[in-house]
Amino acid sequence: MAYLSLAAMFGLAVSGVLLAYLLHRRTAVAPDAVASLPFLSGWRPAEHALSRFEARYYPMTLLFLAFDVEMLYMYPWATVVASIGTSAIVEMFVLLGVLMTGVLWAWREGALRWT
Repeated sequence: MAYLSLAAMFGLAVSGVLLAYLLHRRTAVAPDAVASLPFLSGWRPAEHALSRFEARYYPMTLLFLAFDVEMLYMYPWATVVASIGTSAIVEMFVLLGVLMTGVLWAWREGALRWT
């Protein structure tokens, strides 16, 4: 009996997905998937959107992500720093020191050089 209700729920889920797909195919303006869409503000793309980028952009991307994650840490920190006190400030300076060490290392390795 338990398997019958499980099979009924599975069949209902599959039929729901199939119905949504068929409804999409029936009502879509362009039902076929487009291989490459124009990007760059409507300009015709010179290459496919999923093409590879040069390897020199990856270290810059990692630095951006590191500082983006830092901001994710700083927003909640700013709300509780007054209640926690000195230890929160010390922890933030430790984090900033670690990040600054990473930036100095990346700068030394030439990750910030564009030529």
